[in-house]
Amino acid sequence: MSVVLVDAGGTNIGSVRYALQRLGVDAALTSDADVIRAADKVILPGVGAAAPGMARLRELGLIDVMRGLSQPVLGVCLGMQLLCAHSEEGDVDCLGLIPAPVELFAAAPGRRVPHMGWNQVQAVASHPLTEGLEQSAWAYFVHSYAVPVGPWTLARSEYGGPFSAMVQSGNFFGAQFHPERSSETGARLLKNFLTL
Repeated sequence: MSVVLVDAGGTNIGSVRYALQRLGVDAALTSDADVIRAADKVILPGVGAAAPGMARLRELGLIDVMRGLSQPVLGVCLGMQLLCAHSEEGDVDCLGLIPAPVELFAAAPGRRVPHMGWNQVQAVASHPLTEGLEQSAWAYFVHSYAVPVGPWTLARSEYGGPFSAMVQSGNFFGAQFHPERSSETGARLLKNFLTL
């Protein structure tokens, strides 16, 4: 099985790669369109902001490549948000593969933005990607923008209200939390993705 990490400039690429190596998978890091198209599984990691992330994909000529993929694709953190329709962060159109908006968390007394740290994740849909996750699994988040709960939601979390922790549309999947920093929950998510 070939797994590739799309080299779109995300600062979490190294840690995602190490998390996969712990599962016995050596994922190639690439921005080569042919290598991405030929892979069995594609992971789009990302830390940063939506507008520069989309600009980087455009610069690499990967917008249409990503949109045309038919194998399982997993977006992580910013990578998940880039799979969505539009982000309030920089008011930018994203890849449009998951028909969901990305919205800024509302600041409130006692609730800081960004949302940072461990939080519970609850599966809301039965799916191979959520299989084996405890009903109240813990995962590690760092984000200021979030996807609301909708028909795309596989798992949710709460931070001043519900938001999507995991999403899916067709062969495109996303995790808002960092699986590479989320201990057993993160390892389970990656294992489940690799077996899709």
